[in-house]
Amino acid sequence: MDRHPVTGELWSTEHGPRGGDELNLIQKGRNYGWPIITYGMNYNGTPITALTAKEGLEQPVIHWTPSIAVCSARFYCGDKFPRWKNHLFVTALAAEELRRIVLDGHRVAEQEVVFKNLGRVRDVATGPDGLLYVALNSPDKIVRLEPVTE
Repeated sequence: MDRHPVTGELWSTEHGPRGGDELNLIQKGRNYGWPIITYGMNYNGTPITALTAKEGLEQPVIHWTPSIAVCSARFYCGDKFPRWKNHLFVTALAAEELRRIVLDGHRVAEQEVVFKNLGRVRDVATGPDGLLYVALNSPDKIVRLEPVTE
């Protein structure tokens, strides 16, 4: 979970089973549906439910099916990557990728895979130096992203 640095809205990722990973805008009093509605299925391939929507239950802003094994989500608040300011970065364990999410209000306007196949991507954070730091497992290491100088 992370708060948008400008709006203060709370955004959350939800790791589904075989599909149905979600990005949600969390709002007071709302019901996000698990396990009544989902885009995922059990790991053994059986359905959790036949429903992906139901009145009174919120839809995700976006879902990833098949699962990318979404993990962490953080807004970039530094000044070293000015074009990425206030963009959401999402990590993915199974897909082994870091994604940059551009929001337009409450919808995803664009997704970019920043990198892939360096290991399971566990966490991302803006460092006090304004650079992005990414925690990987398998292998366990911290990667620092630096802007390319022209």
